Amino acid sequence: MKVALAHHWLTNYRGGERVLQQIGELHPQCDVYTLVHDPAAAIPGIEGRRIHTTFLQSIPRAHKLYRHLLPLHPWAISKLKVADNIDVLLSTDAAMIKGVAAPNVSKHICYCHSPPRYLWEMSGEYKKTSFAARMALDRFAPRLRDWDYQAAQSVTDFIANSKFVADRIERYYDRSSTVIYPPVAVHEFRHDCPRESYFLVVSELVSYKRIDIAVDAFNRLGIPLVIIGDGPERSRLEAIAKPNIQFMGRQPFSELKAKLQVARGFVFPGIEDFGITPVEAQAAGCPVIAYRAGGVLETVLDHKTGVFFDDQNGESLAAAVQAFDGDAISADDCAANASQFSEARFRSEYQAFVNQAVGVQSPQNGKMEELVLSQNDRTER
Repeated sequence: MKVALAHHWLTNYRGGERVLQQIGELHPQCDVYTLVHDPAAAIPGIEGRRIHTTFLQSIPRAHKLYRHLLPLHPWAISKLKVADNIDVLLSTDAAMIKGVAAPNVSKHICYCHSPPRYLWEMSGEYKKTSFAARMALDRFAPRLRDWDYQAAQSVTDFIANSKFVADRIERYYDRSSTVIYPPVAVHEFRHDCPRESYFLVVSELVSYKRIDIAVDAFNRLGIPLVIIGDGPERSRLEAIAKPNIQFMGRQPFSELKAKLQVARGFVFPGIEDFGITPVEAQAAGCPVIAYRAGGVLETVLDHKTGVFFDDQNGESLAAAVQAFDGDAISADDCAANASQFSEARFRSEYQAFVNQAVGVQSPQNGKMEELVLSQNDRTER
């Protein structure tokens, strides 16, 4: 069988691209279809493949400006056609690449990080990011939602990255899905290091992540908070933060790992579809203090690997931090809980799902075989 991959855009290396990397390792050499591609992004396991982009790629600095071109996304994606000899399309999507033209595939399996939040749930937050975003969503959101809904109907099988997202898929697309949690590099962390006194945030500094809540809470408390990450909210947050709050900007994984392995607690004030960083924190033996909503309810065990606060504001978070007893939470329990989200587990569950969906079986014994790309696939094309 001939396999192709599709991903919403290839402009950075974050949680969605980690999923793509793992799927790509299962299906080496096959082509990738995407909205735009930034070669400097250097996504492991993807660079060096043949990458097909939409006509938006021809626009100067498209890999930076593509979000501002949102009204053109459906048109661009619909013009991107998967090769006629492809049997199975494996897409990973948090936007609209699921609508790529693939008329000849027998199966389109979509790993959905979420129906696009800027269309279905959080348009108000995204409108705050720029004047262009506000104009595009005010004028075109209904049409874009209609197109996204129709694109979802072309998918034969949905995989959701959490139960939280599975509910969204059913609500917005009228489709059922199977939950397979994303891969997390839990094996990279130690969980037996002595703890220091500071709390830690790791996040993009954008409005919907609600890092302002963490700043407000620790301004009240006066205890050390370290924030790793960058984004358009950084200058505003730094302006209101007191001296006990340190902004480190973006850091390499080695520094993030070192900070997680000794932090007193990990603070997570936003709502995420899954949330990789709370799992990484637990892998490092670091308890999580999180807002009680979203995918974190599926990854953190209340009073065993972390605690929750109930109102999404600084006062509620500050009260949770004051009541937090890190000594009552075992680093071993945190690491054990995180281990169920490993990369090896993801590959095994994902491949088993694809095999079953496609119906690949051994003619000798009827057992499922791994669906792999023919090694001469690119030569034949």
